Amino acid sequence: MSDIGVSHDLGVRARAATDAALAVIDANVRTFAVGYPDDTTIGGIYHLRRRTGLPDGANTGWTTGFLPGMLWLASELAPGDNYRRLALRHIGSFRERIENAIDIETHDLGFLYTLSCAIAWREDGDIEARDAALAAARHLMTRYHEKARIIQAWGDLDNLEQRGRTIIDSLMNTPLLFWASEVTGDATFANAATAHVRQLRDHIIRPDSSTFHTYYWDTETGAALRGGTAQGHADDSCWARGQVWGIYGFAINYRHTGDETFLEASRRCADYFLDHLPEDSVPYWDLAFGEGADAPRDSSSGAIAATGLLELAGACAGPDADRYRDAAFTILSSLMSLYTPSADEDSNALLAHGVYDEPKGVGVDEGNLWGDYFYLEALTRVVVPDWTPYW
Repeated sequence: MSDIGVSHDLGVRARAATDAALAVIDANVRTFAVGYPDDTTIGGIYHLRRRTGLPDGANTGWTTGFLPGMLWLASELAPGDNYRRLALRHIGSFRERIENAIDIETHDLGFLYTLSCAIAWREDGDIEARDAALAAARHLMTRYHEKARIIQAWGDLDNLEQRGRTIIDSLMNTPLLFWASEVTGDATFANAATAHVRQLRDHIIRPDSSTFHTYYWDTETGAALRGGTAQGHADDSCWARGQVWGIYGFAINYRHTGDETFLEASRRCADYFLDHLPEDSVPYWDLAFGEGADAPRDSSSGAIAATGLLELAGACAGPDADRYRDAAFTILSSLMSLYTPSADEDSNALLAHGVYDEPKGVGVDEGNLWGDYFYLEALTRVVVPDWTPYW
């Protein structure tokens, strides 16, 4: 653990937190088998997701990939092949989803198929997983608008409300396209991903280094139009989860491309985020709120920030690397101490006190699957310092 400058105390605490997380994962595997819990807990408890016309626990929505993702992380943290076998059990569901076009009109194919199938190919050489991930990457390419040079986020491509809209979360979906280029030798995937990230670099980051959640382009002319939000406090505020997607996403895309401007974009997002944290270093759900505000915290943004700052630190040198790494450790320490369910709470989440969509009142002060995944990834980066990132 000394390779990334982890103190003995943090290392011991991270190992204990990892053991506690694995115990929760084990219990959830027994509860859900190969079914998928909903995006967030209700009263601290995950239940099988329910969607009209589909059986309970069906593979729908944007978050189901985090379940096999956590199992792959668990396989790095615990000896033996048990977690690997459990992760591989999910491949068939993701193959069926892409083959049968079940809820795939979204840029979140990257979240879904990087963690479920691309990693299964990398770690296990599973051909079914490779083919499913490549099919997902090809479908993701259908959302690329040539003139605007962006990947549309949501909805049918003919939907006038959504056409030409992208969101900062998309920075985490481009790794699937870089992976597809590596596997096939076809640079088209990587070229589209790089063009998309450049557009976000130039438009979704404001001059003060805060970020828009969402941005619109005219797909006929390619013109950049306007920024806004879908889940933040206001169009001109800074949604915390969006800002941390910027930290991690731009850093990841720098790793894939070597484009120094992406590294600088990640640093800008990080510096703004760190300047707007409350005393315990876990953000309010929107960075418009400061110390003492009567607003929910979002532990999932803290977990993403911790992983993103560690990625960023690895790309920097000298004092900057130390600063970002120390900030990541401070956030992770706070999550371990203050944001995991207590022993007397009835919860099957790894992290408590997350926020999904505060304006709509969805998943407020609850656990959520992405928060759990990125918390476990942050722990993995500490406990297994030579871990190779999945993104």
